[in-house]
Amino acid sequence: FTGRVCPAPCEGSCVAGLVDGPVTIKNIEYSIVDRAWQDGLIQPRIPRERSGMTVAVVGSGPAGLATADQLNQMGHKVTVFERADRVGGLLMYGIPNMKLEKET
Repeated sequence: FTGRVCPAPCEGSCVAGLVDGPVTIKNIEYSIVDRAWQDGLIQPRIPRERSGMTVAVVGSGPAGLATADQLNQMGHKVTVFERADRVGGLLMYGIPNMKLEKET
């Protein structure tokens, strides 16, 4: 998601722009991820074995979701708790809709 919300300040100061056009890293990141989704390269990573342990993660912002993903990859059953009416934390409430679509 970072490529979708980054204002790309590096593009304006890219030294490649002295010789040619600057590297448009934002567009490159968009293309890579969009193509990966389109070609089915992004797949769920389901652990082969489960640990039998259950873990609670409080908060569904970027850190909470990343933690839940890592714990899931370790084989634990993870439940994410969120006090707000929608999951996402900063992704949902701190980034304008024009920068990050929030439709589900």
